[in-house]
Amino acid sequence: MAEQHVNCMGGSPLNRLSWLRSSHEFLNAIVGLPTTRWILFNNGSPLADAKRSRVAYLSTKDVKPLLGPTPYFGQGQHEGKLLLPDQKNNHTEAARHLNAPIVFLGLHENTAGHGALPSSDFADAEAAVQHIDGVPYFSLDVAHLNKTSDELDAFVKTTDLAKDDEAKLRFVEPRGFIMGSDAFAAAVLALGRSMVDWNYRNKFCAGCGSPAYSLWGGWKLSCSSSLPWAAPREKPCPTAKGLNNFMHPRTDPVVIMIAIDETGDKILLGRGKKYPGAFYSALAGFMEPGETFEDSVIREMWEEAGVKVWDVKYHSGQPWPFPANLMVGFYARADASQPIRVDLDNELEDARWYTREEVRAVLSHPLGATFTNRDQKAMTAIAAGEEISKELVEEDLPPFRLPPTTAIAGVLIRDWVEGRIGYTAKL
Repeated sequence: MAEQHVNCMGGSPLNRLSWLRSSHEFLNAIVGLPTTRWILFNNGSPLADAKRSRVAYLSTKDVKPLLGPTPYFGQGQHEGKLLLPDQKNNHTEAARHLNAPIVFLGLHENTAGHGALPSSDFADAEAAVQHIDGVPYFSLDVAHLNKTSDELDAFVKTTDLAKDDEAKLRFVEPRGFIMGSDAFAAAVLALGRSMVDWNYRNKFCAGCGSPAYSLWGGWKLSCSSSLPWAAPREKPCPTAKGLNNFMHPRTDPVVIMIAIDETGDKILLGRGKKYPGAFYSALAGFMEPGETFEDSVIREMWEEAGVKVWDVKYHSGQPWPFPANLMVGFYARADASQPIRVDLDNELEDARWYTREEVRAVLSHPLGATFTNRDQKAMTAIAAGEEISKELVEEDLPPFRLPPTTAIAGVLIRDWVEGRIGYTAKL
């Protein structure tokens, strides 16, 4: 069996305990554990110790001022009250409707542990939760709280981490930080960022426009008209019946692919309009309804570069939490003698074939396969329609540049160069 390739932000290191998300007894008990850790975001930017480039893992004690009164889950109609027995139904499972949504990410189990307990063991949640061997993780985006920068700065200074003279806590640019983190942190940050973003963007019911509220530890949303104490409506919300009564987190699949010519010695790379300099990468595009992955690869290669491909082969996937995508990597065959067109959907500035030696030379250059903070700032400037200042232009660059291997595009390119894909000779 071929070895599975785990890309940056993949690997899913947490036991997500999905069967316990509906239990407010479990969630309320696990929040209070001294081992529990929180990852905070501000509009998707994670709180970090910027001086040491580490995630700021906070305790429940640290974040309590942001959470509102207990109970945090299974909230009744009024603050400080649990659901009444006759109010428990599938619309109130671990409901959090009075305060900013928080997300239970999962449990990082100790290797010596005995595994997480089943839901049937949580009749006495507070006792059962003591047997969980590991670190529970939660996330929250403070953008829900509508606090000013001064208020957030004041809060951060109250945390235990801020008392370390060596620490410098601040909300940081997410892409570079997450992709530069260790494998565990990158995977947990990717999960946390996607989930808080989904909760933040979906504040209203898609069926009737009423406010939405959180269920299942941040993993479900429902229409507030479904709450047991909601006033009767002449025309019920269309989500009130059947299988349409909940919103679930979304993941949008994106195919990302490299065409290899029939000799196996050339690949097709494209330069996007939003990237600075001669930055070339794999082509990519969102999968559309009614397509298989292979259909999407074939369509996107044609739309972006006017290239017909065949023999599509899967490589690996990568979670991409900007905001909630799954990058699905492929190789495909193409005829390099046919003309390239970038005027069909006009997404690319340029596309061209590169030889193995040309690509290898760029990969050997110190800046050949990097994406620096200056590059990120330049891309932001381009997106805003601004001129790129001289300070944002890297010096001593190779003829063109490639993505790093923290991005799946960089992995696809490097694996082809190094002959690791078993897909280089003419078929």
